[in-house]
Amino acid sequence: MDVDVESKINLSHREIRVLSLHEFRLDHKATEAANNICGTMGQGLVSTRTAQRWFNHFKNRDLELDDVPRSGRLMELDVGFLRQLIQQDPRSTLGYLAEQLGFSHTTVEKHLKELGKTWKYGVWIPHKLSSHQLQQRGDTCMDLITSHRNYQWLSNLITGDEKWVLYVNYTRRRQWLSAGQTGVATPKADLHPKKLMLSVWWGIKGVIHWEVLPNGYTITADLYCQQLDRVAEKLKGKQDRVYFLHDNARPHVAKSTREKLLKLGWITIPHPPYSPDLAPTDYHLFRSLSNGLRDKKFDDESDVKTELVKFFDEKSQDFYERGIMSLPERWQQVVDSNGKYIFEN
Repeated sequence: MDVDVESKINLSHREIRVLSLHEFRLDHKATEAANNICGTMGQGLVSTRTAQRWFNHFKNRDLELDDVPRSGRLMELDVGFLRQLIQQDPRSTLGYLAEQLGFSHTTVEKHLKELGKTWKYGVWIPHKLSSHQLQQRGDTCMDLITSHRNYQWLSNLITGDEKWVLYVNYTRRRQWLSAGQTGVATPKADLHPKKLMLSVWWGIKGVIHWEVLPNGYTITADLYCQQLDRVAEKLKGKQDRVYFLHDNARPHVAKSTREKLLKLGWITIPHPPYSPDLAPTDYHLFRSLSNGLRDKKFDDESDVKTELVKFFDEKSQDFYERGIMSLPERWQQVVDSNGKYIFEN
């Protein structure tokens, strides 16, 4: 019998599901199944997403074809399937989930809240780590955990890094506004803002040495070696043994820098690439400094230096000690997560 595909045959939900199961057992894709059913029984009878939803049931060996009434309702939302959908893709929209499950947006949203889920942005990460880089992070942290009987050596750790400090630090913030209000305006940052390069070295007792580079200067291996000499001069008579931690920026790993560190007799601590979450200067000192500089504006280099002196001096020894002594816990977190980044609260 020929069927007019422009008209739609009146089929029950169960009959549509029987046809879907037949297509599934023929090893057809959900899209192909929906096209076949609509082509035979009438356009619009079953959507691709509805077919995908039933194919997911069948893949999980759920071959129930009837609506099961519960508590006076025709069918309860399948919370297990909802959980599976958001595990497969946490970025699934409410509309997509509602179509897959065959329930309203409101019902799906209610169950998502009951599962403790909220719709929010994911976090930024410094770098998309390859499998090799994940392994490298895990291996490095495991070596650091197991290479010493205790962590007393961290009291002799010196670490440091560089950071751009802006003259103007505008921050746009949320405001409580009525309808039609525009609120306090925030100027956009210049495309090429005026800034200075800060270099700082510190340990559990506080900042050992810091300096600001003159305008137009950048860090080179030669300049970095000169800076290390100045740090060593500050440490004379205060610390005999130095464990040194810095990242893998080019001036830090240059041949001349490695030779300088050997000459100084400092023990270099391994640091995996793309790992600011394992560098105390990044995750602790500079994070606090960025918060301290928020919304501040400086007229000249002297103003910037005055603010930096104030910031470093106001921090307690406990602040610096926490930054360094949190390293073992962070190493363990990386090992436990197979190399993944540590997400800050």
